[in-house]
Amino acid sequence: MVNSIWLSAILGGACLVVAQPSYVSHPDRQDAVKEAFQRSWDGYYQYAFPNDTLRPISKTYSNDRNGWGASAVDAISTALIMGKQDVITQIVGHIQEIDFGATAPGSESVSLFETTIRYLGGLLSAYDFLSGPLSEYATDQASVDKILQQAISLADILSIAFDTPSGVPINTLIYSSNGYHVGGDTTNGIATIGTLVLEWTHLSDITGDDRYAKVTQVAEDYLLNVRNPEVGEPFPGLIGTDVNITDGTFTDSGGGWNGGTDSFYEYLIKMYVYDQDRFGEYKDRWIAAVDSSIKYLASHPTSRPDVTFLAAYDGPNDLAFVSTHLACFDGGNFILGGLTLDNDQYTQFGLELVESCHDTYTATVTGIGPEVFYWQDSALPANASNNNPPPSDATDFYAAAGFWIPSGGGSYVLRPEVIESFYYAYRATGDTKYQDWAWEAFLNINETCSAGVGFSSIDNVNVAGGGGFDDFQESFWFAEVLKYSYLIQADEAPWQVNAAHDNTWVFNTEAHPFLAKGTPI
Repeated sequence: MVNSIWLSAILGGACLVVAQPSYVSHPDRQDAVKEAFQRSWDGYYQYAFPNDTLRPISKTYSNDRNGWGASAVDAISTALIMGKQDVITQIVGHIQEIDFGATAPGSESVSLFETTIRYLGGLLSAYDFLSGPLSEYATDQASVDKILQQAISLADILSIAFDTPSGVPINTLIYSSNGYHVGGDTTNGIATIGTLVLEWTHLSDITGDDRYAKVTQVAEDYLLNVRNPEVGEPFPGLIGTDVNITDGTFTDSGGGWNGGTDSFYEYLIKMYVYDQDRFGEYKDRWIAAVDSSIKYLASHPTSRPDVTFLAAYDGPNDLAFVSTHLACFDGGNFILGGLTLDNDQYTQFGLELVESCHDTYTATVTGIGPEVFYWQDSALPANASNNNPPPSDATDFYAAAGFWIPSGGGSYVLRPEVIESFYYAYRATGDTKYQDWAWEAFLNINETCSAGVGFSSIDNVNVAGGGGFDDFQESFWFAEVLKYSYLIQADEAPWQVNAAHDNTWVFNTEAHPFLAKGTPI
């Protein structure tokens, strides 16, 4: 069912009628998600804190994100939204003590990208909430101020990554007894270059120090204005993957909406939501990318022409009919752009993508979507070299589902993207079926991935019980899966995405909400 309130907005003397959905909250579902959060946190806090990641079955930990407490920092914005005072107090206390000047032994390699989206993003979101609408959860102002100081300290450490001939950052920093130095990378990818600008610009806006925004925007310019488009821009707005650190030129023509490229496109429209006065060029490039995606990449499987996926590409004449769980954020991103730009074509196409990613969940034994899936395109000849049919052991599955899962591609690593897109679809339409889809997905994940003292990634979504656990509770389980699962069922709040052009918050790619700086849009 769709609930809508019709509003009239007077813009420039003209009357624009806007459909603003109304929303339904489900306290029982909210409580179930909060219980899963608390169980995940309790296991982490008892057996892994202040390290990075809980191994819930062996009841130990991994320092896969440098030993600064990735799960704690990634969890804080979700804990704030859920109003979990005890957890908030524990995390804020931990943040006061983090020493970003050193890493845990054995975890000396630092990813600029991962550190930015998880740690810097979590710190800035916590600061926005605790110095703003959720200040009631702050124990004192000094601890809130320290959160910002920690964000500044971290960014200052990471800044050496941008000291390259072109300004394109090196993604890898290495810690040693002599401090930090950059790795020997000669290229960097568009996701790891292009998913820094929101966090670092926001830090500049909070502090008034424009150094952070400048370095990321210089790097971003190589992606917005491709220097060698004959290689780096095979379709208008759709670009390659890897960029030469020396001169900022592209080294390949491959890409799409999968991992390694995905969040570059995500941030183009989100920067415009953040501040349309400064980031109109980002919006224009997003429009070019989605127009080309609809025109060139949209694909329908031979067995299920009602399904819509986005193909990958290796140049303008070579499509690959493969997608991933990561890419299923695309529907939500198209919807956000459609709402922001009053473009119903983008919204409707995004809803098609959401529906199709939902199908990747309902088709499997566990009701959870796979990490990787393939299909055969209905528009190309069946004997085309890039349009293979399913293997013989997947023929029946493909006939019903419209995709097949390759060998080794059936894992689920507690990823959020499908539920994330359900969230945007619901906030755009008010259609409660998306709440139901998110609830079904949460129940299936809760049943299948519950392991030991928390939740674990699983090996095969198409085997009863998930085919085995890998004993790893990702930090983004806290930041993203549990947050979107909660918000889609939750009451109205200023940080909820809505369709009425008054969005005052924007979510980074790790689902940490930031207070926007421009006019609400």
